[in-house]
Amino acid sequence: MTSYFTRLLAAAAVALPMAVAAQAQDTNIIVVSHGQASDPFWSVVKNGVSKAAEDYGVSVDYRAPETFDMVAMAQLIDAAVNQEPSGLIVSIPDADALGPSIQTAVAAGIPVISMNSGSDVSKGLGALLHVGQEEYDAGKAAGEALAAAGGKKGICVNHEVGNVALDDRCRGFGDGFGGAYEVLPTTNDPSEITAKVKAALDSDPDVDTVLALGASLSGEAVVRALDDLQAFDRINTGSFDLSADFLQAVADGKAMFAIDQQQYLQGYLPVAFLALNAQYGLMPGGNVPSGPNLITADKAAQVVDLAAKGIR
Repeated sequence: MTSYFTRLLAAAAVALPMAVAAQAQDTNIIVVSHGQASDPFWSVVKNGVSKAAEDYGVSVDYRAPETFDMVAMAQLIDAAVNQEPSGLIVSIPDADALGPSIQTAVAAGIPVISMNSGSDVSKGLGALLHVGQEEYDAGKAAGEALAAAGGKKGICVNHEVGNVALDDRCRGFGDGFGGAYEVLPTTNDPSEITAKVKAALDSDPDVDTVLALGASLSGEAVVRALDDLQAFDRINTGSFDLSADFLQAVADGKAMFAIDQQQYLQGYLPVAFLALNAQYGLMPGGNVPSGPNLITADKAAQVVDLAAKGIR
């Protein structure tokens, strides 16, 4: 009898991991973001997605519109719903445009997690939780830091006006900064950003502060503008997010800080949560704040290498 149960337990010990592995392989997760994986910021998100898919043995498909296009993004979400995935991950830069599609997914019984943008609307649309940072609060922290450095008049460089998350960053910056400021709208073209920043600074010599909303796109472009104008001694700058070159500018004293929202986690954690949910019914009980963390000169050198590797 003992021998029988011993053999039975041994067989179960082999069969259970095999069953879990088979279940993992059957788990299909779709990610729909407003940012393309070719974008330096979103490539880090995609790296997190891919690593979690590898770690948990699940299938993950990353999709995004070719440009910042909410109609196209809603269509991608609708198409994902029709495929009946095990889980859906979405960014929510515009709740009005994307809300109906997300609610359709929830109504279809698909577990939804939001990431990056949409923390304030995620729960109301039926998502299980949100992984990201509170953009207004992060912008306010940036404004307060730049004001503490003596800033009186500022510019918030917005490379994607209409993206609620970026608009919130500028709004938070203005409230935290306390001084006069204006939003400088640009495109995603770094050359255009550099030219527009230079023109803005040339036209108003009282501007002493510039906040960029994306290190690789606008942050580095702002640093180039300040370099061309030889203005590092009179204008303070900081940027959201990380890139190796912008972190080097922080380390060299050309920029005050970079705001790290740890977007690798924004890609990795939702995949991990949905994989664990599909396999074991597990799910955290609330939102997961991935940031903000201000990376200043004393910390910048530590993360330059990781940013170059697409992790930070």
